[in-house]
Amino acid sequence: MSGIQVETRKRPAPFSLRLSDVERARLEAQAGGLPLASYIKSVVLAEDAARYRARPKPPVEDQRLLAAILARLGESRTANNLNQIAKGMHLGTLVVDDALEADLRQACVDVAWMRATLMQALGLRGATR
Repeated sequence: MSGIQVETRKRPAPFSLRLSDVERARLEAQAGGLPLASYIKSVVLAEDAARYRARPKPPVEDQRLLAAILARLGESRTANNLNQIAKGMHLGTLVVDDALEADLRQACVDVAWMRATLMQALGLRGATR
């Protein structure tokens, strides 16, 4: 090897700025939906600063709906149960009794609820619960 080191860093090292809690809260309020670093650069560098798009933050209600879906998924064994049913169907060993029929109906209800709730949380059309 030649002993010459080649600089591979494409960007300069980050710059750190210490703020009080009040200062940071004020900057975040002024930044709106922009990332804080993007907002600071746009103010400090004004004319030379790149223009950044605001990052949309989901409304609190949407976060609650998404949390509800994740909780339901965590509580249920729907995916595992459906997999076991499919396996039984493929092997030809599936016996459809009243309990299995009730489980299948409940799985359909759960999946429909998750779909509708996800669509509502994501603001998609056709979202009804």
